Amino acid sequence: MDINSKTSLQFSDVLALLKEQDHNSSHGEQYDIVSTVAFLLGIRKSIFENAAEPPKFDIYEKLEQDKKARIIRNLCILRNQLEHNFLKVCRGIQQEGISILGMSDYMPVDCMQQLSDDGIDIYVHMKEPTPYLINLNQNIKNRINNCRSLFPEWINWDYLSNIFIMPNGLTEDGTKKAAAFFYENMVYYPYQQYMNWPAQDEGNILLNDKKFMTLLYSWNNDEFQHISFVSDVSERTKANIYTFIENSEKCVFIVDCENSDPYSLCAAINNLEPERLEKIDKIILFDDIHAASAWEMLGSYVKIPVEYIMIERLKDNKSLADVKVAARACKEYFTNKVDSFVLVSSDSDYWGLIEELPDAEFLVMLEHEKTSFALKETLMKNDVFYCYIDSFYAGAAEDIKKEALNRALSRSIKDSLDLNLYSLMHEVLERTRINMTEAEVESFIKRKLKNQLEIEVTEDGEVELRYRIRK
Repeated sequence: MDINSKTSLQFSDVLALLKEQDHNSSHGEQYDIVSTVAFLLGIRKSIFENAAEPPKFDIYEKLEQDKKARIIRNLCILRNQLEHNFLKVCRGIQQEGISILGMSDYMPVDCMQQLSDDGIDIYVHMKEPTPYLINLNQNIKNRINNCRSLFPEWINWDYLSNIFIMPNGLTEDGTKKAAAFFYENMVYYPYQQYMNWPAQDEGNILLNDKKFMTLLYSWNNDEFQHISFVSDVSERTKANIYTFIENSEKCVFIVDCENSDPYSLCAAINNLEPERLEKIDKIILFDDIHAASAWEMLGSYVKIPVEYIMIERLKDNKSLADVKVAARACKEYFTNKVDSFVLVSSDSDYWGLIEELPDAEFLVMLEHEKTSFALKETLMKNDVFYCYIDSFYAGAAEDIKKEALNRALSRSIKDSLDLNLYSLMHEVLERTRINMTEAEVESFIKRKLKNQLEIEVTEDGEVELRYRIRK
């Protein structure tokens, strides 16, 4: 049954279509995390160059220029090659007297050279390869944290960094156990590349970011819940949005900020093709003092004109947003000749607005947890397309999240401290009955007070401002 067909639907039909709609909003795949992991693990370059494989070559090219990433990659390549060719390397050292540097068939000399160029010298003149393996493990363990900045901040770094560290890999016994486990389960390892994981039949664990992150957390007896951080809506959902906009004469976004999320909307807009959004005249934000503070910044992070309206409340517990939204939508339709609206809100009260403008076209952007079944059922029965803004890839909103956090922290810290050193000095002078001229006060503040104020943060998060007396 076509979701866009005009038809009389029974309740069972609506249920089926709702399930289909949710299914068709399923997430498109992302590959940034798995591509970075694959690079660091030492997955061969040809895999990245193959368009049919998940790791992306543009990320390979980017990381190849990053010294900290390049070091870990070369260390992991050498470790993996040593695991694959341990007996051959051992025979070459002990029976033929060849150094590891002379075993180019088994140990890539270019990796050793790159490491040397990057300031990492791996000792190769050894009587057997185990100390060399331990040396590699030590270097990986010491340097993997340098790669923390290559991944999003929301990832549990302990989980992720642990896959690069061989268990008990600084001892001979630990390397033997790890090797035995690797040989026994090699068929399960991604591209037969060594890593520290349970080694189960999971298919390609680097297939996409969603699969990898879900498995990574499960290996640590945890559940990964932020699916929108690692995947995007389906291409079919995007195509429906593009079709809606292209079929319009003039289109605007109407956003009820109190019943929407600024980061999800920012991510949704930035995950759509800019040239396909050119018919959108503007985004009209109806903000409320109880809504997220980031709304006022949205205009800086999207390429569509934004009109920002702050709605004052006559009563603290009563929002006027629904009335303002309805009135403005009618004005846009009757006066400004807007024929199509993208309504961003999970509030079912706006169904009344949609009903009262039967000749206008509506596309509704909702949030999963805020939307009632009744609203989705009504939209479906009346052939109004909807999608979920919190299903779009959330990584496209990281910048606005960081700025919103920094702004809010700056304001809150300033409000909490609310301290003026000149006023403080005059209070202290009055209390101590000490006389100073204004010039002496200014000199004291600049010479001593500013340099001897220290901020300390306790383990419980308590902030203490202290004046250290220095002789």
